[in-house]
Amino acid sequence: MTKRLRPPGGHPPPTTAQTPGGSTIDLVALAEEICRRYRQEFGDEQERYEPVTATREWCIHDNQHLLNWAVLSLSELCDFSSQVAWLARVLEAREFPLERLARNLEIAAEVVMSKAAADGKALGPVLRDGAGFVRAG
Repeated sequence: MTKRLRPPGGHPPPTTAQTPGGSTIDLVALAEEICRRYRQEFGDEQERYEPVTATREWCIHDNQHLLNWAVLSLSELCDFSSQVAWLARVLEAREFPLERLARNLEIAAEVVMSKAAADGKALGPVLRDGAGFVRAG
């Protein structure tokens, strides 16, 4: 069964974030790479949701938020687990498989570890812990 998605609306996610070490992280570029890898792994998303452009937009939108929350959590300005729990509840209500959210967080950790500047790599463990948190329910 195909589900119809509307593009993300409301308040847009931030496009950059400042790490505690002072580096600026391009959240859009990282989110786009996360989504590219996610789509490679889960090609059936294009069959589950229409239009495909909205699926991509939501993926980037949600990942920008996830990355920003992870950055904020490094300075204790945000409780990453609480934010991930909120997103998981929203996605679950929309019948999105939570295992895929967990895997997305693992992919995000991989992307950050390979693409971010040195102090941005601290996001990797935060994102991996988020995956474990989702799996633990």
